[in-house]
Amino acid sequence: MEHKQLKIVKGEFVRTESGFRHWVTPDGKAGPTGDAGFAAEAGRYHLYVSYACPWAHRTLIFRALKGLQAVISVSVVHPLMPEESWVFAGARFGDYPGATEDHVNHAAYLYENYRLADPDFNALVTVPVLWDKQRKTIVNNESADIIRMLNSAFDDHTDIDDDYYPAELREEIDRINKTVYDNVNNGVYRCGFARSQQAYDRAYERLFSTLDELEQTLASRRYLLGEKITEADWRLFTTLVRFDAVYYNHFKTNKKRLVDYPKLWAYTRELYQLPGIAD
Repeated sequence: MEHKQLKIVKGEFVRTESGFRHWVTPDGKAGPTGDAGFAAEAGRYHLYVSYACPWAHRTLIFRALKGLQAVISVSVVHPLMPEESWVFAGARFGDYPGATEDHVNHAAYLYENYRLADPDFNALVTVPVLWDKQRKTIVNNESADIIRMLNSAFDDHTDIDDDYYPAELREEIDRINKTVYDNVNNGVYRCGFARSQQAYDRAYERLFSTLDELEQTLASRRYLLGEKITEADWRLFTTLVRFDAVYYNHFKTNKKRLVDYPKLWAYTRELYQLPGIAD
């Protein structure tokens, strides 16, 4: 498979759109995008993830929060990605703690599953992937969509009814998500993958300006929207929990460490200690 390079426009990293956007729904009706026919059923769906990836980490968190471990199975790729695509344990790099084989399709490389879903696929191979074992295809490879499916579509298959995207807070959650995505989740990558000083400076300023604002928000609130944990908190968490270990040095986001933000640091530690998160 031809290796697809990261998209750089005027020196700035631009994240590509996810190509598979179907939705699992309780009754199999069409969701906000894509086709109908993906009903929520125990044992039908499978997640492909990398523990190194913050976007995939979101989906593992929601699978744990909603108690769906017995409903949706998982395969974990090797944390190192060669040019071809993510690779499973036993292929290319051999075994690695936590990495697994492909439990469903027995592929060596994740791109093989993309090609099963679309023989003409020739774009970036990304995680997470939500796979339909019944139809033998990719349902969705956009983490923002997948966590919303896990939040509500499988409620008939779990005893946990916590809702992290409640109707009365959706407008505010969406607003915070956009700011955090643009400036923090994707902002660290815009710093790390910048190919011009101007692009790096823009991303760097937006990142730390937003972190400063979030620090102020958490000075008067326990969570981003008050006393209730929402989707917005978990979307921020997967970047924060990697900040000092990964982004500070490797992505040159070195103005401050997370530990230099007392409120954000305490907030991240609290979320990390909730049941199922450290797993």
